Amino acid sequence: MRIAITGATGQLGSELVKSLAGHELLAGGHQELDVTDYQRLLDITGRFRPELVVHAAAFTNVDGCEEDPEKAYLVNAIGTQNVALACREVDAAMFYVGTDFVFDGSKGSAYHEYDDVHPLSVYGRSKLAGEQIVRSILSKHYIARTAWVFGKQGHNFIKTILRLADEKDLLRIVDDQFGSPTYAADLAAKIAELSTSGQFGTYHVVNEGSCSWYDLTREALSIAGREDIIVDPMSSAELRRPATRPAYSVLDAMALRLRGFAPMRHYSEGLKDFFKHD
Repeated sequence: MRIAITGATGQLGSELVKSLAGHELLAGGHQELDVTDYQRLLDITGRFRPELVVHAAAFTNVDGCEEDPEKAYLVNAIGTQNVALACREVDAAMFYVGTDFVFDGSKGSAYHEYDDVHPLSVYGRSKLAGEQIVRSILSKHYIARTAWVFGKQGHNFIKTILRLADEKDLLRIVDDQFGSPTYAADLAAKIAELSTSGQFGTYHVVNEGSCSWYDLTREALSIAGREDIIVDPMSSAELRRPATRPAYSVLDAMALRLRGFAPMRHYSEGLKDFFKHD
């Protein structure tokens, strides 16, 4: 299959290149596949004629989106629309990578794919706009909401914790936000499986298990052998970030389960792999 990948140099995109290596790939980062440049995108897809476009490019800086909403909507909404329109021109299916931030966290239990959405932040609203655009333009689409992604490439929470552990003896970490940590390599492998299945629709694609940022920090430091670091809990209110985060955005992969796909492994196994040397 001919597959184009946007955002191919990011922490998820780089893993997608590996997971989809058996296909004919056109993989590019922002310089090669700028999703905000519709005409250039159309030219590239017109020449390559992909059968599937995996759209992993996004503006994922949650507070950055809050501070620059126009950039958030340019990349996450307009950029997604450009990709969807280019897919329609060449009759390609599209795989859109979404987020748990489409939910407000007030349900109190894990969200499945058919729960009502209510984003609290510009990031969440711009990514939800992307979902809605994809559904309105293309019948052949996959939408995979994921959460708390960490991988060996790019920036992520685990890397930040390890850096801070080298700088400080005590870390204060939020303990009132709960989610579904997801290892980028596992996410890419499931996207590869889904994207060639022909079973279009909306899915929650996360590792099994859930925890708070505080719990994840302690677990990561333990695996890293840094139990000398003191980790104290703090509230989200104390952190005073520009964007509001959902307090409980754990995702239930119900659609994967009902369609007969194997569940992803527990996030702790992915976390152990994160610390292994290639």
